[in-house]
Amino acid sequence: MKKAIAPFLFAFLCAGLVLAQDSEEYVAKQHITKKGDTLGYRMLYPADYGSQKKYPLVVFLHGAGERGNDNKKQLVHGSDLFLKEEVRRNYPAIVVFPQCPEADFWSSVRINRDENGVELDFDYPSEPTRSLRLVMDLIRYLKKMEAVDKDRIYVMGLSMGGMGTFELLARQPKEFAAAVPICGGGNPADCSRYAGKVPLWVFHGAKDNIVAPEYSRQMVEELKRLEADITYTEYPDADHNSWDPAFAEPDLLKWLFSQKK
Repeated sequence: MKKAIAPFLFAFLCAGLVLAQDSEEYVAKQHITKKGDTLGYRMLYPADYGSQKKYPLVVFLHGAGERGNDNKKQLVHGSDLFLKEEVRRNYPAIVVFPQCPEADFWSSVRINRDENGVELDFDYPSEPTRSLRLVMDLIRYLKKMEAVDKDRIYVMGLSMGGMGTFELLARQPKEFAAAVPICGGGNPADCSRYAGKVPLWVFHGAKDNIVAPEYSRQMVEELKRLEADITYTEYPDADHNSWDPAFAEPDLLKWLFSQKK
């Protein structure tokens, strides 16, 4: 598994690693399980955070280029969106950015490379990867220890994180009120587990040569066949960084935070 992933991950590396000036507002934390497993994550609290009120929880899964153990690099893409003054004012929420270690992956995807390019196999095993399991455990912890509105838990992710988003839905279809997978992919055979339960807004770039848009298209096709609440936006001129126009969608957060179980 590790040998297959290594060359593929290299293609995910992003050129820019400039963090938002206000990224330190995301508090550095560690989630440690009873078994001693550790997951680093950053948490943004609502400006008016208090125990007398419950807030939506947004879990954001980064791409492969932001893996590591510095508990910082995962903020490169997406953290700015939730730091905007009008967003914090209009959509107060607890926002969490966990970080996947360098040697692991959010999704259990098998990656096959040959002369025809990269092929992804999303036939999930019975157990998730260590990092995705820790994310699931972190969500349980936050529901218990923080002022989380359990009916408004959302998951977003890009690239590797988009794959992890689809897998989380397959493994925990009753957990989330909405999901936003960006330039990812998943197993169409699992769509029946969450179709009709979780609204999705899926994004991809038509010119993506890292994760082919076909992987999102086939998920959307199956979800539509199952009459799921699904919106698909494919940008004709975007390549792998389709998260940039996705984050710029004026109705994205309005849609996201309007969803409730």
